[in-house]
Amino acid sequence: MSAWLLLLFAIIMEVSGTTCMKLSQGFTQLWPSILVFVFYGFSFTASTFALKTIDVSIAYAVWMALGTAIIAVIGMVWFHEPLSQLKVIALLTIITGVVLLNLSSQV
Repeated sequence: MSAWLLLLFAIIMEVSGTTCMKLSQGFTQLWPSILVFVFYGFSFTASTFALKTIDVSIAYAVWMALGTAIIAVIGMVWFHEPLSQLKVIALLTIITGVVLLNLSSQV
């Protein structure tokens, strides 16, 4: 399996774990609480294998940027968190930073 697919899987699992963290209501709900650990376990395992091929600086930046952007959208859509211009600018800045980091590693 491609390292980039493993990293994408790790990101999806991390976002799922974070979503379950919110749903667990401080670990008071059984199934979301259990799923936090299951999803994070899958996430760390997949990212460990992805790091065999991908530079850690690039992998972590991509993980952080995509994870942050996806969880922000989930927060706004699913949990009805407010959307502001500043949030949009902040997310775009994070994504721009990761793109620039990736470009700098190709130079």
